[in-house]
Amino acid sequence: MTDNPTLFTLDQAAIGWSGHTVLQDISLRIREGEKVALLGKSGAGKSTLLRHLYRQHSGELAFCPQQPGLVPGLSVFHNIYMGQLARHHVLYNALNLFFPFKQPLSEVTALAEQVGLADKLVAKAESLSGGQQQRVALARSLYQQQPVFLGDEPVSAVDETQAETLLQLIISNHRTVVIALHNTQHALRYCERIIGLAGGRIVLDAPSSKLTPESLSEFYQASHNQVEAKDTDPSLLMHQASGC
Repeated sequence: MTDNPTLFTLDQAAIGWSGHTVLQDISLRIREGEKVALLGKSGAGKSTLLRHLYRQHSGELAFCPQQPGLVPGLSVFHNIYMGQLARHHVLYNALNLFFPFKQPLSEVTALAEQVGLADKLVAKAESLSGGQQQRVALARSLYQQQPVFLGDEPVSAVDETQAETLLQLIISNHRTVVIALHNTQHALRYCERIIGLAGGRIVLDAPSSKLTPESLSEFYQASHNQVEAKDTDPSLLMHQASGC
């Protein structure tokens, strides 16, 4: 792993939007082939960090945002197919809208089956439940067929069994994964590195093998305490979460 090239580099970066700083003093290296989970309470900056990483390599990775962003009036097939719009000429895409070609139809059908939506292929996105829409958005990202995947809580709206299946799909289809999760068990099981955010900073960065559900529970509790106190030394959070 240490010999793999670095894909993402941040050096004491301040990250935010519309003049508002969300994260500060962010130093980070993510190498090709890593599977990284981002943890932190709501508002910790996970989405902000993912969007910043996406802007670094927007043309070379698949990004699955927290909001599905589907076209309500189009079918599941066409919403998934949109993952490859940029790969084809506008005329090809227009024709495929009315008369789906054999190859994309076969590819998208296979993906719909993998995410449990084989019976919804012709249904309009607006008719789907929240969990179904999330699975369509994930399938759209998978259809981009990129080696790098960024995901912002991509399995938060599905049940435990579906979440396990979808995470396995993500991991098996991408060489490098950076994914925000709320389930610590999933983070420990599917990612070999865990980065924790709290108070606008990285306060935990450790191999999953050195962490436990208990230590991550302590990380969340310490993060909560820091938000209330506003003056906790970030190094203390990392110390507590790592069990040192």
